[in-house]
Amino acid sequence: MKLVVFGLSISSSWGNGHATLWRALCRALARRGHRTVFFERDVPYYAAHRDALTMDGVELVLYDDLAQIAPRAQDELRTSDVGMVTSYCPDAIAATALVAEHAPTSVFYDLDTPVTLDGLRRGDAVSYIGPRGLCDFDLVLSFTGGEALTAPQSMLGARRVAPLYGSVDPAVHHPVPPVDRYRSALSYLGTYAEDRQRMLEELLLGPARLRPERRFIIGGAAYPHDFPWLPNLFFVRHLPPSEHPAFFCSSPITLNVTRRAMAEMGYCPSGRLFEAAACGTAILSDHWEGIERFFAPGEELLVARSTDEALAALDRSDEELARIGRAARERALGEHTADHRAIDLERVLELAHAPIDEPWLAGSA
Repeated sequence: MKLVVFGLSISSSWGNGHATLWRALCRALARRGHRTVFFERDVPYYAAHRDALTMDGVELVLYDDLAQIAPRAQDELRTSDVGMVTSYCPDAIAATALVAEHAPTSVFYDLDTPVTLDGLRRGDAVSYIGPRGLCDFDLVLSFTGGEALTAPQSMLGARRVAPLYGSVDPAVHHPVPPVDRYRSALSYLGTYAEDRQRMLEELLLGPARLRPERRFIIGGAAYPHDFPWLPNLFFVRHLPPSEHPAFFCSSPITLNVTRRAMAEMGYCPSGRLFEAAACGTAILSDHWEGIERFFAPGEELLVARSTDEALAALDRSDEELARIGRAARERALGEHTADHRAIDLERVLELAHAPIDEPWLAGSA
């Protein structure tokens, strides 16, 4: 299979989770005999922090103006099996027209479905969806499940919707020795987002204030100057994917905080959730509907809704946290690797041209 993708970025993991997901999925597809051509606009922000130009199974096409390379894009699509546009692609509307006209099978992959739907409900413009909604695609894939599998049909005219959840590449994310500069009682890896701040206050800043003798750490990008830093809260501005295992494995427990719109919709596992699990680190997560679909609360991860519950998790013994981390790793390797998602993608693509009136969704997950 030849897959042609118009996406946000695969070459830079700075401040976005799309790149890490695509690298893992494309490597998995390559192992199954497929290849990917990835069109990425060469924007200064990502160019300044580019950490991958060559990837197994991927031909990266960097461009300044999609109109200037339209003939190349058309040729690639005509010889493809699948043409795909993703959320936050800066040229998504123009790419949609190319994919709809020239690709044998057209797919939209929304890696941010709850954020997309939340914006539409508020009446905001969503730059990667045009006035025709999603009706021009044979198939819409959603990074989240639950309501995210039905709302694109009712709100955006999607014909068929199926989940394609995040995943992890065990060759990149696996247990490693701890690193002193990342050591902490509780770590958190994530780009700053205002709609995550309330839960970050509850589950990280609150415990840090009440445990001033313990060290806490945040890794990520885009944190504002007025972020409420504490004397025992340390910061690493950005970590490339190769550093994620050392970051996770240097704490007995790591925090997962979900963006508000995603948490409200549920069935929304982040890539970081799977990465930390594959590293064998115990996870403390905020709560959202469907979390048990991915990891068993109390056995494979811990869930907290308040500072007190977060403190209770931190006060568990190292042995108990290590046991939870091992269970999470076993679940991640058994169900949530990029190889599993590559198989999922093959299966849903086989149904992309199924009759519209046939049952399409098998449950809400």
